[in-house]
Amino acid sequence: MVIVKIDRMAGTLGQTIVIEGWLYNVRSSGSITFLELRDGSGFVQAVVVKDSVSNEVWEATQKLTQESSLRVTGLVASHPKKENVFELQVTAIEIIAIAPEYPIALKDHGPEFLFDNRDLYLRAKTPWAVLRIRNQMFLSITNFFHEQGFIRFDTPILQPTSCEDTTQLFQLDYYGEPMYLTQSGQLYSEAGIMAFGKVYDFGPVFRAEKSKTRHHLSELWMMDAEMAFFDQAMNMDTQEKMIKRMVGDVLKNCVEELVILERDTTILQKLVNEPFVHLKHSEAKEILAADGFTIDKLDDMGTEEEIYLGNKYKLPIFIEDYPFAVKAFYMKSYVDEAGVKRAHNADLIAPEEGREIIGGSQREDNYDTLLNEILTRNYPRAEYEWYLNTRKFGSVPHSGFGIGLERTVRWITRAHHIRECIPFARMVNRNRP
Repeated sequence: MVIVKIDRMAGTLGQTIVIEGWLYNVRSSGSITFLELRDGSGFVQAVVVKDSVSNEVWEATQKLTQESSLRVTGLVASHPKKENVFELQVTAIEIIAIAPEYPIALKDHGPEFLFDNRDLYLRAKTPWAVLRIRNQMFLSITNFFHEQGFIRFDTPILQPTSCEDTTQLFQLDYYGEPMYLTQSGQLYSEAGIMAFGKVYDFGPVFRAEKSKTRHHLSELWMMDAEMAFFDQAMNMDTQEKMIKRMVGDVLKNCVEELVILERDTTILQKLVNEPFVHLKHSEAKEILAADGFTIDKLDDMGTEEEIYLGNKYKLPIFIEDYPFAVKAFYMKSYVDEAGVKRAHNADLIAPEEGREIIGGSQREDNYDTLLNEILTRNYPRAEYEWYLNTRKFGSVPHSGFGIGLERTVRWITRAHHIRECIPFARMVNRNRP
């Protein structure tokens, strides 16, 4: 018999196949037992009719418990009540292992219990759907950059200094010297573009801030991209194309997952076709003030401000040109007509309470200006000499951005807590399992 994955059953209608997997749920109506099977690729109903199978098969059916592993042979048929859905009419069952009483029954459990048992909870439909969407988004980003002529440029996880803020670093001993877990590969990627033109890296980064909100992880995955000869307008255009690609791929390839999550895709479908909103930071603050917010024109955007603007426009929003004082040292700056020093940057704010998912800017390409900013902020010059070399030897205009994978997954799936968007969460109050 041919072993077939559940997500490939559509091509085997009318054929007898074998499914290898686990029992997700079981229900019975006398002489008929309905087995809900899962095999990692999907879920399917397998129907066992007592009068149509041997006594051995029927008895095996009655022994099965939740999460028992098995091989099921049967005829692929159309579901009698659901269009484009298939089921298996069982002819044989081979039990691989009978599971003892499963700790996570198909009923409501508290979130802490579920995350204490995350190794088992991963088998449930909700985390299955969220993490498969995460996988699709990873593939979409990778494919997008490959098609755009970027190369993957993996940067060090162990770094001698900070990209932005040393107070949020995890320090460790490295052969007797202090080293830090990376916050971002950006600075190294800027060196990479001087060799390759356009690069991206994709890997784990770490934040040591002691925050317990549903928006924070201590270990997360970040994609950083850098592009030589790109200004900030070109930078934002690349980001918009990437997000449209990611969302479009999810809508096309993760239909079942979105159904499981009961995700309203109206806004997602809209943003694939419509241009994103652009607001200057000063404009955004004025809009917020007019709509009743008490604002600080020279401050960063607050959580409630980002959520409000996302709800107002119902599209991703580029908030551009923040006050330079609240942004990173490496951003190119200018002075506006009001005398405020601003960065050539933008944060991309996702609608539906997605908040900031991308931060990007044009990088300062002048050696003296960059050095002066490093010294003004009292950063150790010696640790940045290699970075300054990117401006000393053949500097060019360049831009880049970073996207937080879990933040973006949380927005796309509407997961309540960001810890749902990574297989095993690491937070200030969680380091197991």
